[in-house]
Amino acid sequence: MAIGLKVSNYWFEIGTGDFFHCFFSNIAYHLEKENWGSIYPILMNELYQGELKNKNIDKAIDELKKIQIDFGKIPPSKIIWDIENLSLTPPWGDNINPEITNLSNYFLTSSGKDLFEIFFEALSKANNDRTDLLIQ
Repeated sequence: MAIGLKVSNYWFEIGTGDFFHCFFSNIAYHLEKENWGSIYPILMNELYQGELKNKNIDKAIDELKKIQIDFGKIPPSKIIWDIENLSLTPPWGDNINPEITNLSNYFLTSSGKDLFEIFFEALSKANNDRTDLLIQ
């Protein structure tokens, strides 16, 4: 079953739970020095837990923009699959599209869309609708 972002009656598909966890594992590992939520508390401690309150949407967007910039400095060879088990590797291994040049363009949803774009679209929708964003 796929994980996605739910905003009102809108659904933004992401992919498997493992893929979703991989994205956040890389934030914690590479950008927060393995200290989950220490730098990006809204995304890591609120959104990842399943619900982002509307009052924190703007903060989440700011955090996501910073993550996207910082991921742009990390080569795809540095990807980790799971912060709790660093020996695990992505199911596709090193077989990635040559157009993927860093972690900011590494994460594609199950429908082939850029994960950052999906996050920004869902956050914008939640902001405009003045509603919370849910992970389901």
